[in-house]
Amino acid sequence: QVQLVESGGGLVLPGDSLRLSCIASAASGDTFSNYAMAWFRQAPGKEREIVGVISMAGTVRRYQESVKGRFSISRDNAQNTVNLQMRKLKHEDTAIYYCAARNTVTGETPAGLSEYDYWGQGTQVTVSS
Repeated sequence: QVQLVESGGGLVLPGDSLRLSCIASAASGDTFSNYAMAWFRQAPGKEREIVGVISMAGTVRRYQESVKGRFSISRDNAQNTVNLQMRKLKHEDTAIYYCAARNTVTGETPAGLSEYDYWGQGTQVTVSS
């Protein structure tokens, strides 16, 4: 079991950069490296969607098409953190961003909401001029 807390959201201008962080607290006997980690987002009036996912060892990354080349996901298993570096932000990136974890024993990188076991509370990102 793991608890997730996101941070780093805020109000930025179009074209700006922002870095989100998610720190995980694993239950006794569990380890952060047992989890594939993902970032999702949900804009007002829209369904929650995948932004990016990173495998348990950090060797595989996948991104939603609209953020490829602008967003980068990384993790530090020693620090129990996963980050989302966002560059060249656009108005349409405005959303609540959620960190999610999936307990796994493989290098999988699932993209579906229902495939993730644990969620953070979310952090608001607003891109506005």
